[in-house]
Amino acid sequence: MAQHWQEILPIDRYIVSANGLLHEYDRKVLTFLYQPLIGSTCFSLYMTLWSELEENRLWSETSTHHLLMNILNMNLKEIYEARLKLEAIGLMKTYAKTDEGERSFIYELSPPLNPQAFFMDGMLNIFLYRKIGKQHFARLKRFFSVPSAPKETEYQDVTRAFHDVFAAASPESLQYMQDISSELESEANEQFIGRHEQKGIQIDTNTFNFDLLLSGLNESLVPKKAITQKVKDVISNLAFLYNIDPIEMKKFILGALDEKDEIDIEELRKGARDWYQFVNYDQLPSLISRTQPAAYHVQLTEPKTPKEKLIRFYETTSPLTVFKELSGGVEPANSDLKTLEEVMIKYKLPPGVVNVLIDYVMRKADMKFTKGLVDSIASHWARKQVKTVKEAMEVAKNENWTNEGKIGGKNARKKPIRTEILPEWFDEQPAKQQDQQPKANNTDLEAKKREIEEMLKAFDD
Repeated sequence: MAQHWQEILPIDRYIVSANGLLHEYDRKVLTFLYQPLIGSTCFSLYMTLWSELEENRLWSETSTHHLLMNILNMNLKEIYEARLKLEAIGLMKTYAKTDEGERSFIYELSPPLNPQAFFMDGMLNIFLYRKIGKQHFARLKRFFSVPSAPKETEYQDVTRAFHDVFAAASPESLQYMQDISSELESEANEQFIGRHEQKGIQIDTNTFNFDLLLSGLNESLVPKKAITQKVKDVISNLAFLYNIDPIEMKKFILGALDEKDEIDIEELRKGARDWYQFVNYDQLPSLISRTQPAAYHVQLTEPKTPKEKLIRFYETTSPLTVFKELSGGVEPANSDLKTLEEVMIKYKLPPGVVNVLIDYVMRKADMKFTKGLVDSIASHWARKQVKTVKEAMEVAKNENWTNEGKIGGKNARKKPIRTEILPEWFDEQPAKQQDQQPKANNTDLEAKKREIEEMLKAFDD
């Protein structure tokens, strides 16, 4: 993953544009619906860029990132990370150009979803519910809605159609249309000022194995025509949101199939949501960073030593991937997934720190991800406000834990007898490579595992 200084520099210039007019009402939507998900830093960046646009204009004057840093009182790391989050949630698109060694950007702001689209999104509304809770979620729904008018039950629609009122008069000659045809065409380099409604978040359908899903559905006599593009989009989002594999997804599709052999999308969503809440004790998923935020990266230069490569690996890899790699490619159990989610949400540990914790706990507990031990270490690291991979590795070296909890400091682990399997970066001196991993059948997986184990050699500070 490229570092922020490889992507933007203070001297790089940028222009702000808008994909349609931004309305005053959008500020309330951004404040109350988006800000809880993206945080105040992202919100400030969006609002500041918006402020650079003159009223009813779609383009700003050029500026530098150095000025933006001063206005926001943020460093370049924070601005870059906030920009990525705005891009990911659909509020911004970024375009870059390099001309004679000088780099410039266009930051195109997109309007937020309207409240109805947001609350019906199927992803953003779930994340918001989990973030702010049932009571405040219901309050926001009331804030952005009004009681329906009684027109459907008490009134009849007597509206006249266009053709009932108007008629088109034919031109006297074909020459007339030829004369004005050029006036009717829009200019290639012009853009009308208007409003473009934003679409919801859509996960790439290529991230889901539809071939495996369809092969399973064929056995259940589900017609292929039922899997429309709209259904595929919903399946991809649900698989990402609830971490559902194709085999599990098949059950929800069968449950959502109606008498017309069509898939009821709302039933599909409800089935997936109910299943997730059942296996996660009535909880819903939260929105978390997939990898270590750029602001907490410590390995900023190209890694040279194996320890530096390990730090870079932890900083640029998701906890789920690390968990699977250390397990020899075995998918984690639902209980392990729940424990992982709790660590990142309940204790607010960054993904890179969680990666160190996973490595330490699994090697120490004979490849078991013991919840009691995980909770003890995670709560301790949270109290110590461990934010970076390097800090986590140092804290792990200076403490010693058992399944019952912490038993001592740095000297405690220097006892002559020690039976735990520890991460190899844990020891002060290099230890011999031990193959404690289950063997995978796939040769690519074995190669990847050997590469990771190579990075786990012990090094002095």
